[in-house]
Amino acid sequence: MLIPHPAPAVPRRALFGGLVLSTLAVAGCGADREPAAPAAPAQDLLSAHGLAGRTSREIIDLLEALPLEERPTDLLASVMPDRVDLSDAAGREASIPLPEGEAYVSVAPFVDATHECFFHSLTTCLGELQQQSLEVHLTTTDGEVLLDQSLTTAPNGFLGLWLPRDQQFTLTLTHDGASASTPLATDSEAPTCLTTMQLGA
Repeated sequence: MLIPHPAPAVPRRALFGGLVLSTLAVAGCGADREPAAPAAPAQDLLSAHGLAGRTSREIIDLLEALPLEERPTDLLASVMPDRVDLSDAAGREASIPLPEGEAYVSVAPFVDATHECFFHSLTTCLGELQQQSLEVHLTTTDGEVLLDQSLTTAPNGFLGLWLPRDQQFTLTLTHDGASASTPLATDSEAPTCLTTMQLGA
């Protein structure tokens, strides 16, 4: 049920606590954009950006893994607790539900610099530790180990995790001997973007 995936960050010292909130306008990593024109059919947006026929999971995994130089500058893709919302510079919009019973949380651990984020933006968010190997340990509240392995952050510095929805976990990340742990939730009010894990703090 758990399929992991896997920014120059805006300099900012550790923002402690907090996990994830809102539409593209409220997403911590969202780019500023003028109000869009009336939305064209969702299919137009998906076709224009090469996403037609893809599931929400495929879209998220594809955009998260893009090299930075290939990230679209005219597309916003925000991961919500139960869907991925897309919009582009042409005013087109689409909203695609996540797979039933699954949630997606993207984590950007850091050493020196981070940024505020609540809903993960697949095309604008940047984390400090890009394409870095991490030891990842994830357990449920009753101690069941769901993940215990080495994973590599995406080019944007985020580590993407597909998790069971409506559950709580403890996540521990280790990099170069420095670790951080945090509670993590996947309910309807939980963040999908986690940028508060300062390694070695």
